[in-house]
Amino acid sequence: MLLSLRKVTKHFPVQRGLWGRPTAFVKAVDMVSLEVGAGQIVGIVGESGCGKSTLGRCAVGLFEPTSGEVLWDNLEIRGLAASQKRAHQRKFQVVFQNPYASLNPRQKIKKILLEPLEVHGLLRPTERLEFVKGLLAQVGLTEEDLSKYPHEFSGGQRQRIGLARAMACQPDMIVLDEPVSSLDVSVQASVLNLLSRLNQEKGIAYLFISHDLQVVGYLSQRLLVMYLGAVVESGKTEEVLRTPRHPYTKALLAASQGRWVMIEGEPPNPAKAPWGCTFHPRCPFAEDRCRQEKQQLLGDDNAWKVACWKWDRL
Repeated sequence: MLLSLRKVTKHFPVQRGLWGRPTAFVKAVDMVSLEVGAGQIVGIVGESGCGKSTLGRCAVGLFEPTSGEVLWDNLEIRGLAASQKRAHQRKFQVVFQNPYASLNPRQKIKKILLEPLEVHGLLRPTERLEFVKGLLAQVGLTEEDLSKYPHEFSGGQRQRIGLARAMACQPDMIVLDEPVSSLDVSVQASVLNLLSRLNQEKGIAYLFISHDLQVVGYLSQRLLVMYLGAVVESGKTEEVLRTPRHPYTKALLAASQGRWVMIEGEPPNPAKAPWGCTFHPRCPFAEDRCRQEKQQLLGDDNAWKVACWKWDRL
């Protein structure tokens, strides 16, 4: 496997006591496991604040997990020397949500795209410029764009530049953190089609993070649904979208299709997560057992899993 996350947890201190010792935490990610193989597209979906972006940052080494393991090519990254970690990080790139903030406004596109090659010592210096020109062509931009600054491009074009920068390192996998959420619908379609083409032609794997179930469903082969830091349902994308089993997944699908949503309210404060099933305060099917017992993922590892003991009766 290119990427394996094993029971990854990430806590952030929100309150400190005597001597600055943390006394309260937010469980941004709570015991999440997933795998991404070569050429695979795995989607993560959930409301804002559910921990999906934090999980993506743990996956590429931007955050160190509080507990659990992150493996790149079956190697635990905590055990890697700095030089080994840097070599592996080249294979695992990230494209961030905001194309307006992810590019240095003081640098021309030529500098932005050449920099990863220089940092990682890729290609000969005489070959790099031609390689960068080829990257721009792959994402639908031209050689003339090398001399421009980021502010001279539209949002969709900036996101294409961000993707070209990630591809400059010739990665095996890219974490896409809400890559189209700030774009118009028509521009979203063009970027999604570009991502699909690059996956088919280059074999690049994606960990695709989004709050939009339809967007994730368009690209991904396997889907994880997160709520309040934990996975509440996972499985093959087609099956999850066709027959969702968790009440939260059902509600997300209904909302994405413009239908009536059966849940109300906002997600609870992650620093004060409800006891038992964390979804029970918003679930119309909640019973006493839901309020008392923490839900475990049930089901077949290869097909689907759901964190709801009533799934077969809903």
